[in-house]
Parts: sequence; structure tokens; C-alpha cells
Amino acid sequence: MTNGRLLPYPRRVANPTSLLDLPGMAADLGRVEAELRRVVEANDPFLTEVARHLIDAGGKRVRPALTITASLVLDEEPGAATVDVVRGGVAVELVHQGSLYHDDVMDGADTRRTVQSVNSRWGNLEAILAGDYLLARASEIAADLGTEVAGLLATTIAALCEGQVREMRHAFDVDRSAEAYLASISGKTAALLATSARVGAIVAGHPRDLIEAVTDFGHHYGMAFQVIDDILDVVATDEQLGKPAGNDLVEGVYTLPVILAMAGPAGDELRGLLGGPIDPETRDRARRLVRSDPAILTATDTAVSFTDRARAALDGLSTTPAVCTLRSTCDLLLAQVVDITV
Repeated sequence: MTNGRLLPYPRRVANPTSLLDLPGMAADLGRVEAELRRVVEANDPFLTEVARHLIDAGGKRVRPALTITASLVLDEEPGAATVDVVRGGVAVELVHQGSLYHDDVMDGADTRRTVQSVNSRWGNLEAILAGDYLLARASEIAADLGTEVAGLLATTIAALCEGQVREMRHAFDVDRSAEAYLASISGKTAALLATSARVGAIVAGHPRDLIEAVTDFGHHYGMAFQVIDDILDVVATDEQLGKPAGNDLVEGVYTLPVILAMAGPAGDELRGLLGGPIDPETRDRARRLVRSDPAILTATDTAVSFTDRARAALDGLSTTPAVCTLRSTCDLLLAQVVDITV
């Protein structure tokens, strides 16, 4: 087990592409950006504007970066990603974007990535339709890439829905278990990251054992990714997150650090605050209780365990630049919250 020390403030990675900073990645992600904007253009200018809103707001583009990196794991001197790999990255990013449009409607979110959310700016119906449009465009690209990729993307969208339903069923549930939480994030987050890596490997024509290895990496990395995101929701500021901090508590989504804290010394007090709608003052009080509990370190250890499994999935692969990048991105992910010491 790796021991973590909580930093006074969460450490954010300055360069949004640096989580998967393979040589040439910036140029390839530039191609992804251009293709994202091209494929969402509709005959109706309004639909184009709404569909591009969050794309234009930016983002880390972790999913297409993972697709590109997975496609290059056999290359001793990786070059530019192929057109099909870039389009595979665009497809998984469009699924992610579409899910954000729907999430913001369900959450009633006002902001996303420091800009006004689509639902807040134009309305819920417009956001839902635009999210559906993005998913449709993703499916269209996947179909062009072959039946396996098309089927994989459809299965992944279903997993996203199932994970979200699992989460909704436990809204405001102070008895939500860690097991229920992990089952939910396996669908709502890890499934798409696993698919991102798998698409890159499939399109690149890699052997089956390698496809399975990078898929396994993507799944465990995705689990750690969501745990870290949920820790940051408790310990970070609005500015650091690019969205309202503590919003999960307001929405009744009790994540791993909160679940663990409710089993700790301040659990009774925390349970008394939660279990129903809360005001900003109660939200901030609940966040302080969770931050003061060993639950933050325990949740961090859970993220470390998942990144350890992600690295282990790559043990049978040669140490190419792409494989080394996948391993190092686990440390960069954890560095957003903790100093890692062995």
C-alpha cells in the first residue's frame, strides 16, 4: 500500500494535455479539436452553436488522448496518429460531451468548465436534444470504423446509463455503501475510459492480448480518475474545479470520501446534516467534516490501489514511449491531490 500525504490545496496539472504528454500529442489533439468542430456542424446554425458550446470551452481531452496513446503502444518511435485513430478519439469524446449535457440537466448545473452550462443558457430541452445529437454523431463515426467499434460504443453508452441510474437510485442515501459507489463509477466513468483505450488499440490493429491489456488499464485508470475527482469535489475550490465545489453533496450524491467519513468519528454529525436537500452553509459544514476525517486519505489509498492495478495491466508490454506515458500518467493523476511516497 502506498502512503499519501494530503496537500494543503489540491495540485492541478497546469497543462491540460500533460496527463498523457506523449511526443506529438499536442499536434494530434489539435487534429481532434478540428475534427470535433467539423463533425458537429449541423444544417441548423443554432444546433451547431449549442453542440459546440462545451467543445469550445475546452477540456483535458483525456479520452481521445488515451485513444491515441493506446494506438501507439507498440511504436519505439511513435509518429502522428492515423486519421482513423483521431476519429476514434473524436467518437469517445463526443460520447463524453453528450453525457455532460445530460448530466447538467439532471443536476440543474449552472456552470461547466467555467462557462454557463447549456441547460442554463438555452434550456433543458435544448441541452437534451444537443446531447442526443452528439451521441448520434459519435455513433456515426463508430460505424465508419467498423462493426466492432460500433458495437463497443453502443455497449459503453448503455454502461454509462446504467452507472448513472445506479447513482440516482442512491440519491440522498446516507446508507450508500462503498461497493454501490464503486459499481456506479465503473459504469459512469471507467467504462468510457476503458473504451477509449480499446478503440485506439482496435483501430491500430493490435493483437488481442494487447487490446485486452490496454482496456484493463483504461478501466482501472478510470476508477482512480473518478475517485480523485470525487475527492477534489470535497477539498477543492470552485475555481480549481471549474464547476461548483461540493455540488455532489447538494445533489445527494454521496461519494467515497463522504461514505467513509459517515463511518468515522464525525459520522453521526455528518449523517444529521445529509439525507436531504441542503443549503450552502450546510454543504460547507459537511465538506469541513469530511476534510477533517481520515476518509480523505483512505479514499486516496483506494485511488492508489486502482492506479497500481492499471500499471500492472501493462506489465507484459515492452517499455515503449507510449507504455511509459501510460504508467507515468497514473502518478500525474494522483499528484492532483497527494504527494506520493513509497
